[in-house]
Amino acid sequence: MKRPFILLLFVPLLWLSGCGGSKTADESATTAAKPATPEVIDPMEDKGIGPIKSVTLGPIDDAMVAKGKEAYELKCTACHKVEKRFIGPSPQGILTRRTPEWIMNMILNPDEMVKDNAQARALLAEYMAPMANQNLTEEEARAVLEYFRTLK
Repeated sequence: MKRPFILLLFVPLLWLSGCGGSKTADESATTAAKPATPEVIDPMEDKGIGPIKSVTLGPIDDAMVAKGKEAYELKCTACHKVEKRFIGPSPQGILTRRTPEWIMNMILNPDEMVKDNAQARALLAEYMAPMANQNLTEEEARAVLEYFRTLK
């Protein structure tokens, strides 16, 4: 009676111990095909991921600043405070830390930015809260950027 019980216990163990051997060529190829971590780019050269490829900044447009401040106060102040760190970073001095294109792409395309942009992922790791997509238009995002230009 003891022998069948012992065999029933040890045969599966022997079988399992033989299953962890070397990988097949297919398994090795699958492991090697994991996506690489995107390269970290200098924040002042990183344009981000999204529709904005180039932004030309001229003199500050006061009418655009007013529209941007209104949009910011309506859609951003739940997470961002001008003069201090909050749920998200302060926008004060943001143009000394990020490119205008990156800022607008983060506003317009936060999900893709957090997924594929090293700077955005670092912010998520630091603040532990993803940026909410507020569905701003490019015009509204540009106005918010113009408002940020006034926050020194």
